Amino acid sequence: MDTTPTAHVTLDLGEDYLDIRESVRRICADFPGAYWRQLDEEEAYPTAFVKAMTQAGFLSALIPESYGGAGLPLRAAGVILEEIHASGGNASATHAQMYTMGTVLRHGSAQQKQKYLPAIASGELRLQAFGVTEPTSGTDTTRLKTKAVRQGDEYVINGQKIWTSRALYSDLMLVLARTTPLDQVTKRTEGLSVFLVDMRQAVGHGMTIRPIKAMINHNTTEVFFEDLRIPADSLIGEEGKGLRYIMDGMNAERILVSHESLGDAKWFIRTAVKYANERVVFDRPIGKNQGIQFPIAKAYAQTQAAELMLLKSAALFQAGQPCGEFANLSKLLSAEAAWEAGEACMQTHGGFAYAREYDVERKWREARVQRTAPISTNLILSYLAEHVLGLPRSY
Repeated sequence: MDTTPTAHVTLDLGEDYLDIRESVRRICADFPGAYWRQLDEEEAYPTAFVKAMTQAGFLSALIPESYGGAGLPLRAAGVILEEIHASGGNASATHAQMYTMGTVLRHGSAQQKQKYLPAIASGELRLQAFGVTEPTSGTDTTRLKTKAVRQGDEYVINGQKIWTSRALYSDLMLVLARTTPLDQVTKRTEGLSVFLVDMRQAVGHGMTIRPIKAMINHNTTEVFFEDLRIPADSLIGEEGKGLRYIMDGMNAERILVSHESLGDAKWFIRTAVKYANERVVFDRPIGKNQGIQFPIAKAYAQTQAAELMLLKSAALFQAGQPCGEFANLSKLLSAEAAWEAGEACMQTHGGFAYAREYDVERKWREARVQRTAPISTNLILSYLAEHVLGLPRSY
């Protein structure tokens, strides 16, 4: 383990964006549990909610002001997502736009940024779909099989993506494809390129989207490419460096989704405490029982610890300092805190936790996914073991 002291960095952890929190809460008040339950039952997309968040300018939080966005720090964007989840809602239909546009912002051409970012900021265009994962390669992204072959002024894409959420409700999609065969590159991380695909032109002309019925209502799909032709200027950055561009945004993504888990944990704890104080059994509120108190109190402690780590990772990110370790720790700790809080809330409610009208079972299902995606707990542990603790590579 490397114990060399790191350079001293003064981190400001004080800004909590109370005005943003209050504004998001006001919007979320118009979308109570009944709204989300109906969407869940119908497997529908939260169109009205997305529209309200777009009109309030929250989905353009990270887009610079020069392109019509708010130009806010990553922590402010995270607070938006946290409050959505803490209110009982779910930000899955909105969060992707915050981090996928970063690939365009950091690595796109001046023409691409000017063409797309203002339209994304205004809500004219949605960039919500992110095609990376495939059925056969899973987490081993370097072995993905989707190929993009240059033919004159076009690329021709063939392959398949899975777990591509919101593809049916997006105008644009980022797609990672192999442009140089794996056996022709020096490093397996080379030869992958990222493209910004206009789905309005692609669907029905080489792109097919099929919904996947899942445990949670994330509007996820599988996407098929069959000789899809896209303009050559759809390429983001340089050919063959796409994986680097995608990885460049991973720390931001992990910090953002950690805020969602933090919001879930706070919702579970608040909901459990309220029910424990109100539910009377054997002539006493169940909250008097340590069997009820202790799991909630433990979840609260875990949530507080996760929030401190999240503040640190967001501050390091904003200061331009290396934050891979802490972004991963934030993702791990916040997801686990949300899960423990969800379990405590389920146990506190007993049988009523399974009744949909209480929203506990829905939130419990939604919180569980954060231990698997966008990066699994085990992969984070492998990262910490190898890159932080100095243990041998396990895969």
